[in-house]
Amino acid sequence: MSHTMVPSDRVEHVAVYGRDGARLGTIERLMLDKVSGTVAYAVVRTGGLLGTHHHHPIQWSALKFNPQRQAFETGLTLDELRASPCEFDGDAFDWGDRSRSYPHPQYWTV
Repeated sequence: MSHTMVPSDRVEHVAVYGRDGARLGTIERLMLDKVSGTVAYAVVRTGGLLGTHHHHPIQWSALKFNPQRQAFETGLTLDELRASPCEFDGDAFDWGDRSRSYPHPQYWTV
């Protein structure tokens, strides 16, 4: 059996697929909780119109690695992901700031 640990740079750019099998995007970065030392969420980069990209936070606990696919899977669909909080390329957004208000009040629950 292989080990279960992986360096964060090997998680970045790995594909993420939704429950319907559609590719949602790739992991851009992981956000770590400095106090607990755990991964809180992954920022997933999706393709957008005219070459722009959207960046969506997905709770780490909602991602499961599929070794056969060598990718992560989540219970979300692309439509659900598009309805979630996102930022665009070039936005000066502090991904660690959870004080920002989103229309999904339970979103930041870890």
